[in-house]
Amino acid sequence: MPIATIWWREIIRFYRQRSRLFSAIAQPLVFWLLIGSGLSASFQPSGETGEMSYIEYFYPGIVVLVLLFTSIFATISVVNDRREGFLQGVLVAPVPRWQIVLAQALGGTTLALLQGVLLLFLAPMTDIRLGAASLFATLGIMALLAFGLTNLGLLIAWRMESTQGFHAIMNLLLIPIWLLSGAFFPSAGVPSWLEWTMKFNPLTYGLAAFRQSLYLDTPAKAIGEGSAWTLSLLITGLFCVLTYLGATLTASAQAN
Repeated sequence: MPIATIWWREIIRFYRQRSRLFSAIAQPLVFWLLIGSGLSASFQPSGETGEMSYIEYFYPGIVVLVLLFTSIFATISVVNDRREGFLQGVLVAPVPRWQIVLAQALGGTTLALLQGVLLLFLAPMTDIRLGAASLFATLGIMALLAFGLTNLGLLIAWRMESTQGFHAIMNLLLIPIWLLSGAFFPSAGVPSWLEWTMKFNPLTYGLAAFRQSLYLDTPAKAIGEGSAWTLSLLITGLFCVLTYLGATLTASAQAN
C-alpha cells in the first residue's frame, strides 16, 4: 500500500503539470529534426557499411534522451517535498526506506516509459519496422533504463536542499553522459581516450541494447550498435541494481 500510494501520487502530480509532458518531448524532437537533418549529408561513420541516414541513427538517442530527461527531472519532487514538509512526514511513518525509494523510482519510471512509448510511434518515419519481438524487447530495455536513471536522480536529489542546486548538478551530468553514450556519434573512429570514456559510461550499454532491439525483426544491422546485446543488457541491469541500492542507502542516511 505505501508503494502504491507514493507511486500514484507521482502520477497525479505529473497529470496536474501537463507542461512537463510537452517540454520533455518537444525539446528532444527539435534536436532530432534540426540536428538530424543538418548532419545527414555529412554522416559517414568510420568502419561501418550499409546505408543509414543520420535521422535514423539519431532516433534511438532521442528516445533515450526523453527517458533521461523525464526520469531525472521527475526526482525534483524529492527536493520540493522536503521543502514543503511532506517528505518529513513520510520519513517518520513506519515505512521501510527501501519501499519509499522503490515507490519514487517506479513513479519516475512509469512517467518516462509512457513518454518514451509516444516516440516509438515515430519509428516508421525512420524506416524502422517494429515487430512483436522488437516491441517487447524495446519496452523492457526502456523500462530498465528509466528505472536506473530515476534512481540516479534520486541518489542526487536526496542530498539536495534546493532545486537550483539539483539543476546545476544534473545539467553538469546529464548532457555529457548522453553525448558520450553513442547517441550523438558512434564510438568507431573517435580518439582512444574518448572511446574508453564511452566504454565506462553505463548509458552506452543501455543505448546499445535499445538500438539493437529496434532491429530484432529486420535483417538490417544497426550502425554503431556497440557491445553484444546480452552484455549490454547485463550491464544495464547491474546499473539499475547499483543505483537503487545507492539511492536507498542515501535515503536511509538522510533520514537518520
